[in-house]
Amino acid sequence: MKKIHLSVLTVAMSMASLFTSCSKYLDIVPDNVGTLDYAFRNRNEAENYLFGCYSTMQKFSDVIYNPGFTTSAEIVYPILETQYFNSAGFNLIRGIQTSGNPILGEWDNMYKAIRRCNIMLENIDKPIDLRDDEKKRWIAEVKFLKAYYHYYLIRTHGPVVLIKENNPIDVDIAQTKRKRATLDESFDYVISLMDEAIPDLPITIENRVQEFGRITKFMAMSIKAEMLATAASPLFNGNPDYSSFKDKDGRFLFPQTYDIKKWEMAALACREAIAECEKVGLHLSEDLPTSNIRNVSDELKKILVLQNIITQRWEESPELIWGLNFGFSYQAYTMPKLTGRAVGMSNSYPSNWAVPISATEIFYTENGVPINEDRTWDYSNRLALKAGDEKNRHVIRQGYETVSAHFNRERRFYSSLGFDGGIWFGNGISDEENAYYVQARGITGIAGPKSLNARNITGYWPKKLVHYMTVMDETFTPADFKVPMMRLAGLYLLYAESLNEEGAVPSEEVYTYIDRVRARAGLAPVRQAWANFSRTASKALSKDGMRQIIHQERRIELAFEGQSGWDLRRWKELQAVLSRPLQGWNINEESSVNYYRPVNVITPVFGLRDYLWPINNTAVVVNENLTQNPYW
Repeated sequence: MKKIHLSVLTVAMSMASLFTSCSKYLDIVPDNVGTLDYAFRNRNEAENYLFGCYSTMQKFSDVIYNPGFTTSAEIVYPILETQYFNSAGFNLIRGIQTSGNPILGEWDNMYKAIRRCNIMLENIDKPIDLRDDEKKRWIAEVKFLKAYYHYYLIRTHGPVVLIKENNPIDVDIAQTKRKRATLDESFDYVISLMDEAIPDLPITIENRVQEFGRITKFMAMSIKAEMLATAASPLFNGNPDYSSFKDKDGRFLFPQTYDIKKWEMAALACREAIAECEKVGLHLSEDLPTSNIRNVSDELKKILVLQNIITQRWEESPELIWGLNFGFSYQAYTMPKLTGRAVGMSNSYPSNWAVPISATEIFYTENGVPINEDRTWDYSNRLALKAGDEKNRHVIRQGYETVSAHFNRERRFYSSLGFDGGIWFGNGISDEENAYYVQARGITGIAGPKSLNARNITGYWPKKLVHYMTVMDETFTPADFKVPMMRLAGLYLLYAESLNEEGAVPSEEVYTYIDRVRARAGLAPVRQAWANFSRTASKALSKDGMRQIIHQERRIELAFEGQSGWDLRRWKELQAVLSRPLQGWNINEESSVNYYRPVNVITPVFGLRDYLWPINNTAVVVNENLTQNPYW
């Protein structure tokens, strides 16, 4: 695959090879060129440069570089002597972040990408064979990308340096030492770019073979809504923790007071984005996969519908607003060993991405309320042992002794998690009667009833991230899929959140949009579920109560999708999640009595300073106008 290395305006553009896909903009990376005149001499060369502007975006497809994925405490990774991939992102919750070499700190890379976008905008008039309609669209795409790269830095670093235009090549060095804008100025700028871009973006992609995956109007409107909701959230909206944060001229970089109008703007943007998404035909997916499925009960079909939402091909998904074109390449880490032959592949396919017990307890009971609130669910005895019964036969192996916490949970629990005694449909088996089940006790690496999991530190696997047609047996054969950047269910919940925050009491629309998501999961409407089953029945009637409900609903619905880490940050709730040890089962034990004893697997280290990334110390030293983030 071709690469570009362009030495102009001191911009180094060394791009990694991109995976082949049906999308042309991912298949081609610009040729080596020496001058901008060559890069923009005609339409084809300019289009290659446009694809270069997209290239930085593709890194977000790789979940190990996504802080929303690695720092959410939904999945933990053991420190091993032999690393199979760059695990630094997972280790951030262990308190290893430094200002000397920030982990997952994209400050430099994002500014390289922004400068690349500026070069495109500065030279877009040069290709004489570029049609006016194409030019308008390309400008809009690049403005979206430029806005998103700034937005990424705002989410990680707070106030940013705004690079509205590149410096001239002969600029005085003093003018290159730019200051950080205020947080409000930073958000205002990215929203202004989005507003400029949206009108000229295509409504849909007509040439799907050549262009699928490029930015459309409904994608941009949805991301704009997320940007505004982020600006309105507690981390950035009148956060007292940063009330004294000033630059070297004494300007306050964070807003000093809370502004409810920011939530009103977010709600309006969500409403407009939803309308645009639905206008082009997007809707909540209830598609049942049909390949390799025979003799499956209605209940298991409903669970497979939920599992299929993430693993369905983007081109076929009616719900996916935006995904990136790299596939999810870590299924071997997210599924247990279900056969004796699979155990023999443990060194190559370690299956060691583990879900802590705390993340499993987020999911509701079958009655659609939290497990510690359900009057009919025995929360205090959830660690008691129980054998799989007739009622739960579609999700738990009948007669298999497991823990009571696995019984009578909502369908998203079973579509999202693999656990000891849990049914695992797929892996080459097409009928429910012969479906595999997980045997997770004792790490012996021996085929048979003694543990087929091989190296998972908690005893839970993120089943949601495994396509049911992926097979690990004599060989490993993954069925590819792409983790979403945003899907319609997430936008619905973002709208419900924004509406709830802008009003004194929850409006009817708040319930409408959260209940749409719950209905797909087989759950009763919020007010009905809380009235009938919750010990705190009035919780669903107040703004504060609905805030908790909406937050938990987002964490359940979007689990393992790289969203919860960002949400917990903007809500200022990540510190609470990481304030206690993350636990798993006593995995080395083979008897159920000894296995089901919670043990600490990681003691997180997360303080107030960790909500924002540090800027590299070198950058702060070189640019004396650049102010370091607080507490670093």
